[in-house]
Order: sequence, then structure tokens, then C-alpha cells
Amino acid sequence: MMLNFPNRSRSYDGAAKRVRFVGYDGTFQIPFSIEVGALLKIVPLIDTEEKCLAAFDAARVPILDAAQKAYARCDKSFYVLTEADLR
Repeated sequence: MMLNFPNRSRSYDGAAKRVRFVGYDGTFQIPFSIEVGALLKIVPLIDTEEKCLAAFDAARVPILDAAQKAYARCDKSFYVLTEADLR
């Protein structure tokens, strides 16, 4: 099956400094997150939850592309994307 992202929701995890989102492989929910450091490539100054979520929204397409590539590389129960994944 192909990984897809029908749910546009995302949330900020301040403790882990990540933005969380979910993909689906058929009926299986696949949790993802992206480090705030990776989002700094898009918005140089991220000092609030709103800016982190806005940066995620601005780069949704490349982030979801990176998530699909990470998912295709290996089978995990949770994926954390980093700056290297966005290259």
C-alpha cells in the first residue's frame, strides 16, 4: 500500500521540540514527527508554537515527501524526521 496523509492536522510537542503528524498505510496509522531544527530551514526564527506550525504548513509537501521516503526505507512504529530528511 501507499502511504497517504488524508488528515491535515498536526500538533506541536514542546517537550520534544517536534511537530507531530500522522500518515496512513491502508487502515494502519503511522505516527511521524519532524524536529523543530529541521523547520528552521524554512523559517529562520521559530520561537512560538504558532511559528512552528506555520513552518510545517509552509513546507507540508516536502515534509510529506520526506515522510514517504523514510517509511519506504524501513519499517518502524514511529518516525522522526530531521533536517537531513528534507535534503
